[in-house]
Amino acid sequence: MQPRNMSMSGVVDLAAVKAAQEAKAKAEQARAEAARQGGGAGGAGGVSPADLVIDVDEAGFEQDVLQRSAEVPVVIDFWAEWCQPCKQLSPVLERLAVEYNGRFVLAKIDVDANQMLMQQFGIQGIPAVFAVVAGQALPLFQGAAPETQIRETLDQLVQVAEQRFGLTGLTVDPDAEPGAAPEAAPEMPAGPYDALLEAAVRALDAGDFGGAVQAYKNVLSDDPGNSEAKLGLAQAELLHRVQGLDPQQVRKDAADKPADIEAQIAAADLDLVGGHVEDAFGRLIQTVQRTVGDDRDAVRLRLLKLFDVVGGDDPRVAAARRALARALF
Repeated sequence: MQPRNMSMSGVVDLAAVKAAQEAKAKAEQARAEAARQGGGAGGAGGVSPADLVIDVDEAGFEQDVLQRSAEVPVVIDFWAEWCQPCKQLSPVLERLAVEYNGRFVLAKIDVDANQMLMQQFGIQGIPAVFAVVAGQALPLFQGAAPETQIRETLDQLVQVAEQRFGLTGLTVDPDAEPGAAPEAAPEMPAGPYDALLEAAVRALDAGDFGGAVQAYKNVLSDDPGNSEAKLGLAQAELLHRVQGLDPQQVRKDAADKPADIEAQIAAADLDLVGGHVEDAFGRLIQTVQRTVGDDRDAVRLRLLKLFDVVGGDDPRVAAARRALARALF
């Protein structure tokens, strides 16, 4: 079988996989909770290099692939013992999984033992390689592709996962025991930014949204991972953007000019401030579907900012991320 490129724009329908949507929403919540606590699969202690290559079957697919894909891209290698090209490709993928050091996880699926998964992915021949990112499946390539092509495809996958979904991969600890749960993060003392964070809150309460934005940025300039400042900044920027807007005019513009991305973005901001979360998300996802190029990217980036305002553990954000992925791919 000759290697055949498969477009990154194709999306496999995973509706047939049991509870795929529910699993994705739970994974989003678990990821957000782990991030708040400093733990998770990529948290303190990290994972072993051996955990970057796993065997997956139908029973474990939901947890090992779908849920895991909310944290890190999962590359799936469909193979069989009798397949000679598989014996050429699989060792290359396994080596690259370790070399990429947690940027993706390789899941190996024996098609002879997992016929249902083979059918659900619509596989006509093996080896076949797919990826699952944030619950969405992407065909990568089929056949024993050359390593240069594989590297290019993996680089593109990692970039898409990070830029569009914020998935930066797992932390790998070479001393960790394979399969061991990561150590819990030690309880940290109060950080050095309490005064700045309190000042930002006071600015928000006083309606000084520009001052709050600057206060949060001051924290993040020294501590980019400060989750409280990230959330506060997203909220303060939203309030600052809508300050002084005429709601009636904004909504009229959005209704009269459906192709005007600035009008739709402003209306989505107002929707969110008014508590209409799903309306805000839906408006921007529909705008993404209607736009291309720089306009589409501007709408996507604003939607990601609104996700930050609501928080990744909100099931409405999880649902909107899936809808955004469908719109983009």
